[in-house]
Amino acid sequence: MSRRLHPAAVVAVLAVGAMAAAGFWALAPLRDLASVREAAPVASVADVEPAAASTADPSTDAAPAPHPRNDTVYDISTLPLIDVRSVNPAIPVDDDPTGTLTSSQARPLGAGAPVFADPAGEPVGYLPREHHYGGTTVPVVVAETDWVKVLLPGRQGVPPEGNGGQTVGWLRAADVELSITAEFVEVHLAANTIDIVSAAGRERVSEQFAWGKESTPTPTGRTFVMWTTIVPEFRYTDGHPMVYLGVQSPVMAGFDGGDVAVTAFHYYRMREGATSFGCIYLDGPATDRLAQLPEGTPVMILP
Repeated sequence: MSRRLHPAAVVAVLAVGAMAAAGFWALAPLRDLASVREAAPVASVADVEPAAASTADPSTDAAPAPHPRNDTVYDISTLPLIDVRSVNPAIPVDDDPTGTLTSSQARPLGAGAPVFADPAGEPVGYLPREHHYGGTTVPVVVAETDWVKVLLPGRQGVPPEGNGGQTVGWLRAADVELSITAEFVEVHLAANTIDIVSAAGRERVSEQFAWGKESTPTPTGRTFVMWTTIVPEFRYTDGHPMVYLGVQSPVMAGFDGGDVAVTAFHYYRMREGATSFGCIYLDGPATDRLAQLPEGTPVMILP
């Protein structure tokens, strides 16, 4: 588990309308990452059964009806900020943590975009377009003509009483710009492997790293690269970047006196077995390679 986010850092497209008109056909890459994972030698986590194999009633197999469009104008200044430090009980925790990873990302237009727990309800917060600690380019996990469901920074609750798992929310398609990412990260804790996966294949980044001990486990499921930075004060990183993820500890309220317990990839001299506070300890080359990935890159952490 990383130490608190560095205080000094505080100082420091695609046309949505065209995609909506096309019924988000451009989000066909939503299936690319799952297809890549399915074709790869490592076990898939999001295999899709062939349509021909289904014998269920077509009416029960049909995709859910899309949520209706919402053109209400909201004043985001009246809404709670959604960021790494936010704790918002109205924000859902991911209900499908090993579900689909997509190759689509969303980033708010303007100053920010209202976030909905349910498209049928009222906004429960807003995601800014810019933030010192990142988390503003987020992976799309479900796409509709007028809505996208995304992974978010921040927490619903604070452990041990609250649920600190990966959060999700809905954004209106009209409020965001969409882009495509070509790769994602797949971490297998038991196999001790980390791969960067793309249509070109798998790039093995690491075959030896440390992960969370039993009392402070590394959270599993889908998340994303939230923010990457070098923190000279963190001498244990030996000058290598911290690659912060969107998910936080399932058991810790904070770490090292801070008010967050963000999971991160980072360098550490001892990097073998279940020995960390939840972060993934890597050697220098592996850390530096992961630091090259842009914010919003999907990450799947498997047990």
